[in-house]
Amino acid sequence: MEAGAGPGAGPWIACVVTGASRGFGRSLARLLAPRLGSGSLLVLVARSAAALAGLAAELRGSGPGLRVECVAADLGCQEGLRRVVGALQELLPTVPPGRLLLVNNAGSLGDISKSFLGLTDPDEINSYFAFNVTSALCLTSAALQAFGTRPGSSRTVVNISSLCAVKPFKNWALYCSGKAARDMMFQVLALEEPDVRVLSYAPGPLDTDMQLLARTKTGDPEMRQFFQSLQQSQQLIDCTVSAQKLVNLLEENTFPSGAHVDFYEI
Repeated sequence: MEAGAGPGAGPWIACVVTGASRGFGRSLARLLAPRLGSGSLLVLVARSAAALAGLAAELRGSGPGLRVECVAADLGCQEGLRRVVGALQELLPTVPPGRLLLVNNAGSLGDISKSFLGLTDPDEINSYFAFNVTSALCLTSAALQAFGTRPGSSRTVVNISSLCAVKPFKNWALYCSGKAARDMMFQVLALEEPDVRVLSYAPGPLDTDMQLLARTKTGDPEMRQFFQSLQQSQQLIDCTVSAQKLVNLLEENTFPSGAHVDFYEI
């Protein structure tokens, strides 16, 4: 079993969460903070500086000696990505040996009013993949290298995935292909780096702003009705409920590295 695998491997010494200012990322950060060990580091990444500052102020009292750092940046542009990479390269080498957790949560739907044939602008498509795929790859590589391999330490990478990584949805060509690309990308990481624990977690249909967009902006009427029915039948999942399932998975730490695990499979 990989280093740090199995229950009782000790608290995380460093956690990085992208898309931390709202929704699932915010809920997850709130659950992780009290679980961090003394002298540990929590790095929150999102576009909104004000929302990050508010969350950081809330979380700083969660654990003894917990250091909370915010990096406000747009991961979809090179300048923002470089800012976050630079922050990780500066911060992660300063923490003592222990367990690193990186959660790639930041993501976007893209223009779901458009069908496949409506996606004709290369700039729009490249911009989507820059944010949803490129940034996750660059951040993960930078974080793993900055933390390094140390005696008594372990590294875990989480990709927040989706059912859309394995199932096509009309009008969601960008989102489905982005999620599929990320799943495969992290499977390659698991294969290349057997000492890194890798998990793609599909959190289920969450009650978030993204779901609001899904049920109001999806171009295909049948798909739009499907998302509306999820809300009407109260099948949307509270972010904290799904985030808690992820935390349980990580604490048990028995998943096969590189696996895609869905909320409903647990």
